[in-house]
Amino acid sequence: MASRTPAAMKRTVGGKTLGRRIGDNWQLYALLLIPVVLTIIYKYIPMYGIQIAFRDYKASAGITGSKWVGLDWFTRFFTAPTCGRMIRNTVLLSLYSLLWGFPIPILLSLCINQLRFPKYKRVVQTVLYAPHFISTMVICGMIRIFLSPSGGLINLLLGTSVDFLTESGAFRSIYIISGIWQDAGWGCIIYLATLANVDTSLYEAAKVDGASVFQRIVNIDIPALLPMAILNLIMSAGSLMNVGFEKVWLLQTDLNKATSDVIAVYVYQQGIENAKYSYSTAVGLFNTAVNLILLFVVNRIASKTSDVNFV
Repeated sequence: MASRTPAAMKRTVGGKTLGRRIGDNWQLYALLLIPVVLTIIYKYIPMYGIQIAFRDYKASAGITGSKWVGLDWFTRFFTAPTCGRMIRNTVLLSLYSLLWGFPIPILLSLCINQLRFPKYKRVVQTVLYAPHFISTMVICGMIRIFLSPSGGLINLLLGTSVDFLTESGAFRSIYIISGIWQDAGWGCIIYLATLANVDTSLYEAAKVDGASVFQRIVNIDIPALLPMAILNLIMSAGSLMNVGFEKVWLLQTDLNKATSDVIAVYVYQQGIENAKYSYSTAVGLFNTAVNLILLFVVNRIASKTSDVNFV
């Protein structure tokens, strides 16, 4: 009997061809078709417009009718007086947010997992999740109230009358702390789900051996969370340059621009306010390219140092 080629073997799994498998599970493939179509429509088709970053786009002439200018818009961005400041602020704000915000959901999930009263555990989880559902505009309004120099909670506690939002040195701390408060509880959900799947016999065996709570966390919980933590780290690194536009825009003032002037806000100002579509597209494309490079670099490092590989 003639041996089948590798290609033929790939097409046949469990004695069924690809067409037969699709026919047997057509409902699942139909459900899968919805997000695939939406992804193609809203993610891939708009990529056609990226070429305006290399053209002097005129709405009246259309994309293909506009003059091709090559890398002129990129050159203009890199020679802009504020280019270095925007890149530095974007990187530092994202890096500090990742440095301080990434471990908090892991620590919260480890603490919540140790609670032994189900009702109290649900209350704690609800309180921690709630800030995630508050809109960014409301969060920024709350921040302005808390930091108000006249009657703000922080100034009342410190006995001062400082307008923190006008202090460029305080902007990063305000942005990072408010981000942790808003998203840390929501971020620990995936880690709690991972801990829920840990075999309980491991905990029982550790108790029999006399392991303390800290030893069980170090030797059972943390190794179980490590693959998921690495995946989240890779995905976070892939969006390192994507600083939240809404919060920065709503908290930015003329006096704190030294640390709040980031690429996302600059793209909005140039593209929407000044109608410089080609220029803003070029800046946004540069931002995306950096994110893509960081994603592959971090994934490469993770695959070399552990068994986790995301892309």
